[in-house]
Amino acid sequence: MGKIGYIRVSTEHQETARQEAIMEQYKVERVFAEKMSGKNTNRPELKAMLDYVREGDTLYIESISRLGRSTRDLLNIIDVLQRKGVTLVSSKENIDTNTPQGRFVLSIFAALSELEREQTLQRQREGIAIAKAQGKYKGRQPILIDWMKFGQLYEQWKAGTITAVWFQKEMGLRANTFYRRLRKYESEM
Repeated sequence: MGKIGYIRVSTEHQETARQEAIMEQYKVERVFAEKMSGKNTNRPELKAMLDYVREGDTLYIESISRLGRSTRDLLNIIDVLQRKGVTLVSSKENIDTNTPQGRFVLSIFAALSELEREQTLQRQREGIAIAKAQGKYKGRQPILIDWMKFGQLYEQWKAGTITAVWFQKEMGLRANTFYRRLRKYESEM
C-alpha cells in the first residue's frame, strides 16, 4: 500500500517545486519525475512508474494533464492503473478513485474511451467497405497449402519422427495457422 507520485514538466527550464510540494503534502514515499513533453507516452519515468505500481498503491499527481496530453494516452494510462488495482488521486481536479465520485469520473473516462474505440472501428469498417467497392481492397490472401506434402509430414509427426516446430517450418506456417490447418486436416480425415 505505497504512496507513489508522478511529476512532469514539459521542458528543462520549468520548475517542479509546486508539484514536489503537493507530493510532500500527500506524504508520498516514492516519486517519479521527468522534464519531458506529455505529447506521447514514450517517457522513461512514466514507464518506470507504471511498471513499479502494484495493487493497493495510490498514485498522486498534480493534475490529469501531468499523465498525458492526449485523451487516448490518458485513457490508456488510467486503464493500466485500474487493471493493476491502483488508486489515482489528482490534486487539481480533486479526483480520488477511492471515492464514489472519483470512480464515477473514471467511469466517464472509460465510457469515452470505449466510444472512441468503437468509432475508430466503425470508421475502419466503412473505409474497407468503400475500398472494396472501388476494387482497391481485397483482404488478406489465403495461404495456399500443399495438402499432399502436409499429409506426408502429418504421418511423420504422428509417428514421432518429426516435431511440430519442424513440421511448421517445413510447411512455412506460423503456429496459429499451422494448428488451424491441422484441425481442418484431422476433421476431414
